Amino acid sequence: MLRQLGFWLLWVSFLAYAVLLAPPQQPDTFDLITNLSTGNWDGINPLIIALFNIIGILPLAYACFVFIDGRGQKIPAWLFATVSFGVGAFALLPYLALRQPNPEFPGSKNIFLSILDSRWFGVVLTLGTLVLLGFGILNGDWANFIQQWQTSRFIHVMSLDFCLLCLLFPALVGDDMARRGWNNPVLFWAVALVPLIGSLVYLCLRPPLPDTEEAMATA
Repeated sequence: MLRQLGFWLLWVSFLAYAVLLAPPQQPDTFDLITNLSTGNWDGINPLIIALFNIIGILPLAYACFVFIDGRGQKIPAWLFATVSFGVGAFALLPYLALRQPNPEFPGSKNIFLSILDSRWFGVVLTLGTLVLLGFGILNGDWANFIQQWQTSRFIHVMSLDFCLLCLLFPALVGDDMARRGWNNPVLFWAVALVPLIGSLVYLCLRPPLPDTEEAMATA
């Protein structure tokens, strides 16, 4: 109950902050989003380019947890995971508040879940994120980014959303490890204490999810 309450409070606080306390919306925000989405990046700070694209990768990383976790939930996990591609943590926090502990995976994997469960998919997400991080850090204008963070609601809220998405992974990792019979507290805390990279590396290393129906057939 306290865990669920904590997620609800965090969601309400984030929503209220984004609406009431974040910097004002800038008149060129729509043009900026359009250019970022279409690859028209001339004149845009590489830090903002990297951040925007990583925000697009993170929901894919969460999908590797949420769609599998949702197999044992009473709520439609696919809905929250899908909406998160547009609004990030604003969609995932309610899911984390509503979900129940789920250390088992009933049934068998379909093709979609097999892709999300694949280590190679985790490798692709990790490499893409590392390339974007390197591009942004090495080429970005930090003074310009700070100035935009202080004056643009879009940049400000997107940055906070990025931080939340990086920090919330451990809420799903524990049950994911249990479903795989991977009892490794050291690994869990390594993932929890190394935001973003720890969770992505976990996706590269985690053993395949056992197929319940196949296990019953061979028992």
